Formats: sequence, C-alpha cells, structure tokens
Amino acid sequence: MGELAKISGPLIVAENMLGSQINEVVKVGDEELMGEIISVKRDRASIQVYEDTSGLKPGDKVVGTGAPLEVELGPGLLKSIFDGIQRPLDVIKDKTGSYIKRGVNIPALDKKAKWEFVPRVKKGHDIAPGDILGTVQETNIVHHILAPPNTKPGKIISIKSGKLTVNDTIVEVGKQEIRMSHKWPVRLARPVNEKLRFEAPLITGKRIVDTFFPMAKGGSGAIPGPFGSGKTVNQQDLAKYADAEVIVYVGCGERGNEMTEVLTEFPKLEDPKTKKPLMERTVLIANTSNMPVAAREASVYTGITLAEYYRDMGYSVALMADSTSRWAEAMREISGRMEEMPGEEGYPAYLTRKLAEFYERAGRIKCLGSPDREGSVTVVGAVSPPGGDISEPVSQGTLRITKVFWALDANLSRRRHYPAINWLKSYSLYGGELQDWFETNVSNDFYPLRAKAMALLQKEEELQNIVQLIGPDALPERERLVLEATKMIREDFLQQNSYDPDDAYTQPKKQYLMLKTILHYFDRANDALAAEVPLDKILSIKAKEEIARLKRVPFKDIEKTVERVMHDVDSSLTRGV
Repeated sequence: MGELAKISGPLIVAENMLGSQINEVVKVGDEELMGEIISVKRDRASIQVYEDTSGLKPGDKVVGTGAPLEVELGPGLLKSIFDGIQRPLDVIKDKTGSYIKRGVNIPALDKKAKWEFVPRVKKGHDIAPGDILGTVQETNIVHHILAPPNTKPGKIISIKSGKLTVNDTIVEVGKQEIRMSHKWPVRLARPVNEKLRFEAPLITGKRIVDTFFPMAKGGSGAIPGPFGSGKTVNQQDLAKYADAEVIVYVGCGERGNEMTEVLTEFPKLEDPKTKKPLMERTVLIANTSNMPVAAREASVYTGITLAEYYRDMGYSVALMADSTSRWAEAMREISGRMEEMPGEEGYPAYLTRKLAEFYERAGRIKCLGSPDREGSVTVVGAVSPPGGDISEPVSQGTLRITKVFWALDANLSRRRHYPAINWLKSYSLYGGELQDWFETNVSNDFYPLRAKAMALLQKEEELQNIVQLIGPDALPERERLVLEATKMIREDFLQQNSYDPDDAYTQPKKQYLMLKTILHYFDRANDALAAEVPLDKILSIKAKEEIARLKRVPFKDIEKTVERVMHDVDSSLTRGV
C-alpha cells in the first residue's frame, strides 16, 4: 500500500510503492478507482487512472492488486456493450442510473447465468494449452471452451457437463481447476502455433474495396479522413457486411452523440447472412471523448484481446477501431503530464511503436491446441487527422504499419458519393498475395480487367486538368469517350446505395461481371469510333442505360442479364457501323 503524492488530471503519482511493477493495476482512494502503473522510479509510481480523479487528495491510499489489466473471457461476451475496462454498461445502467458512478466494479460476465456445456474430451484424455474442452451455444455462435494458454499439460481427472456458470470448474487436470471462463492480460498477445500467409480476401461487398483495394483476411488497414467524410459509416458497413464470423467494434474517444448512435443503431441492424440481429455476433466497446483519456488506451487493448479470444476458437474476427487518433491524443496528454521529451507535434516519441504493437496483433494463424483449426483477426482502424492532413504523425505512423489505405475524400462525401474512398489516393499491398484467390474463385482475367479500369481512372484525372481549361467539347472524340467510360465506372460501379438491398452488398463475381460489361462497352465503342460512327450515336444506345441498372440486378440473375446486355451492346454498335 502506498499513498497519493501528486495529482495531474488522469495522472497521479504515488509514494511508498516499493515492489510495484509496470502495468500493475491499483485501486486509488476510498472509492477504489482503477488505475494502471505506467512508470516506476524508486518508490514512486506514476499511475494513469481510468476514472475521474476529482476529489482525490494527497495522502489517499493507493493499493496494488499484484495483477496486470486483464479481461474476463468466456460465454456471454457476444451481444454485450462494455466500457474501456470491460464493465458491462447495461448492468451499470440498471444499478446506478444513466451515469457511471466512480468506483463501480461490476464483473464483465454474468456469474449467475447458466450455460449448457457439452464436453468434447473425456476423463483420462491428455490436454494441452489451447485444446477445445467443450462447447456452449452462445447466440448463433458456437462458443468453444478452451484450455487457457497458461494451462500445464496433463491428464483429465474429472470433467462435468450440463448447465453450469462461468465460475464453475468444468475440468480438473492434476491440481489445476479449469473454469468455463478465464482471465488474460490485455497487453500480452495470446500465443499461437504459427502465423500463416494471407490467402483469402475479407469480402466486404464494397466494389471499390474488393475489386481495387482488397483487404486480406487477417490483414490490417487504415481509413483516414477529415470530419464528415464517412469513417464511422464505412466501419459500421464493414461490420455489417464483411464475411467475418465475429465483430468487435471499439469506439475509442468518439463524440458522445456518435457513440450513442452506434449503441442505438447496432442492436436494430439485421445480419444479412442469418437474418438475425447483428448484435448476436458482435461485442461493442464504448469509450467517449468525455470519459477519462487514459481509458482510451484500455479500450483498444480490451478490444484486440477479445478478438484474439474468438480467433483462438477458429473464427475469423473483424475489429473496427474508431478512432486511433483519439488514443494517440490520450498518449500525448499522459506523456505531457509525465514531462517526457515530446516527439513530432507533441506526440510521444514511442507513438509508432505503440501503434505497431496494436496492429501487429492482427493476422491469420494456426490456433494453439487441438483439434487443428485456423483463425484470423482483421483490424481496420479509423484515423482522424486534423483538417484531413495525413502528413501528421498518427496517419504517417499508421500507414507505415498497415498494408491497406482507404483514403476518404470530403469532396466525394459532399457529392453523396458512397463509399467516399478516393480511388487515386488509396492502395492495397495485399494484391499480389490475393491474386491466386481471385483468379481461382472469380475469373482468370480479373486482375487485367482491374488494371485496365484503374488506368482509365488515372487517364481521366489527367484529362480533367485539360477540361477545366478548354471544356470537354474541345477534346478529341476518343478522349471524350474515355471521360464517358470513367463516368460509368465511377457512377455505375464504384458508387453504391446502402439502402438498396441488391446494391448495398455485391458478390465478387457480380463485381467482376459489372466491370467487364462497362469495359466491353468501352472497347466496342472504340471500334465504332474507328469505323467513323458519330460519338453522340455511340453514347445514346439503349444498352448503355441497361449497364447503369446492373447494380440493382439480383445476384441470381446477373450472368444472364450481363450476357444479354453485352449482346445488345454488340448489336447496337455493329448496326451503327
């Protein structure tokens, strides 16, 4: 036990803390506010407090717990809404009202709820860390109960089955008792057998993402953009449509009204795959800008640890962090209060290392234990650069670590172009690794088609500079045709309507057929121009209007429709010749 010597906002300094350790959780004051030791010098410990420090005074007791910041892992996580230190907000509301009172300490998992445990192993079996001991049906997800990674290998002495609580012992191995839930330190990555190479994309249903800038399943990406460009909307859409089995959504330091919208809208969303509420496979972590800044860091680590837990069961997990800039601002404040030497723009010198520690916990892995299984955690972090300037340290640090960059454009957002991802500034470094998947599962000519479309969009950018000077009518007909084709790519392919069920989500095969049809029209139109058919006649054919309507054609009808439209294009332009 030590005593409080200095208070500076969310940072306090305690004396007489000999024997304390970095990252140890402490209880501060009479209300036992939760804090974490971030620096130790002799007997003085600097502590970031995860709750409001108003009312604390020098001399208040500071008690070490001897344990790091941990999360509780077990059945009951899905459908839950936690704060940054894994306190269940719905339970807190029932007990304390609309505002979280200081010092509230409520378990993350319901200790009274009973779950039907079905064993997968028997008495006398050898088990090792990560082995699946049994299953529990959690919402529409089968929750595998795992031997914790720190389990000592041995033979099962006894095993239970039936309705049990998360605190009940289910398996005895030697002198060890394994319960249905266990705790894990948030700053320690859960161990794996092997990290695997990326093979498949995370299909999002967004045409600009899947076709031009794909995300690998188990990869990491960033969505930087100025205020109002659609970071939160894009992440919510990814959570709804991405082909991940479990979603972890972290609101890190977001404005209260944005987080409120997430908390009220998510429970209403329908999972397009199961037609059940999306919350049944989602964990929400809510941390708003008016909460103590130190809790932002805890929320990010809590989120990635929960994601790793479901990954270890063999599931593909997608984690949305909105936004890592708020976490970086919290690091800057704590660093300043500790009087550390600042780095660029006042951020701590270790900013990039902290970001890397977070994003590097993404990956596709071979899970620990038996039976053999693979899992993945895909991390998508929103970045909120001031004024949309991505040259600032948080954006640059994130871009050096992540392999996908979806650059949001405020101008596209103002023009109601959704998703407002700029196709000339964005990139994906997973293209080469995912080429085999697209060629096997979509088409052999998918990549050449994609390259041709991207070349046309880049050509359009060059022509726009000329158009602004002399107008489009002064351009040669071939270049006017390029502008018309790129307009079709932008409006009929890249732009989507989230309120249209057929347009909100597009399967990779449909994406390929849509793009192929637009480029087929462009090629036939070029042939017609070479045969001296007037450009106005080429642009006025009826089949061009049908291309624009392809986005609303159901997937089951797309192949026949595309075949008919391409035939109409050929016949219309041939008649013109």
